Amino acid sequence: MRKVINDLWNTLEDYRQLKTYGYRCDNREYYIPETAVAHDPRSITLAQVGDNGPDSFEKIANEIMQCKKCRLCSGRKNSVPGTGVLNPFVMVIGEGPGAEEDSQGLPFVGAAGQYLDKWLNAISLDRATNCFIGNIVKCRPPGNRDPQFDEIEQCIVFLKRQIALLKPKAILTVGRIASSIITAQENGIGKLRGKIYNYEGIPVVVTYHPSAVLRDRSYRAAVWEDLKILRKKLDEIT
Repeated sequence: MRKVINDLWNTLEDYRQLKTYGYRCDNREYYIPETAVAHDPRSITLAQVGDNGPDSFEKIANEIMQCKKCRLCSGRKNSVPGTGVLNPFVMVIGEGPGAEEDSQGLPFVGAAGQYLDKWLNAISLDRATNCFIGNIVKCRPPGNRDPQFDEIEQCIVFLKRQIALLKPKAILTVGRIASSIITAQENGIGKLRGKIYNYEGIPVVVTYHPSAVLRDRSYRAAVWEDLKILRKKLDEIT
């Protein structure tokens, strides 16, 4: 009974937010990428010749799954390279996998991931058609603690290679750690959000992590404002 009441409350709250913030954009034309959807990151292949020879997502994913460069490898069930499409409209970057992600080997598949999907759908984005979703670190930190500096230092090279191959139109960072790493700013989300940053020529929008908003729904209005900034920027560059 408690679950039924909780689900009903969440449904009513979502409806209130929809009426208050206009939380849907049904009339938008969806962006369809040129390449096929790939739900499993291990099935993604894209070659690019760089300074160190050909690179591909298959190569990156295999390296991630075999990586033992930091202590996080000792506690993982699965590494989480990322999932989505090639040449995405938006690349979403979080800090690291949680328990569900570690179990399935896919990013943002728990409650926070389902909530993130709602955010993306609200501005005509979807992980299955025009987004790629990944993390700063590719293995779960024990107890879902923050990833430490040396762990980030060892893992960030994988993310940089992914960004270079994906060439997303824009980046959405969720949470303090991902946002501070990508923007190179030390401030918290409250001070970082509300403007557009630049990463290697790619516009970056910062917002709260979905799990933080699930804990404190007062952040929802701020997230919606950030999503509108992202949507407006995408409309300008496409």
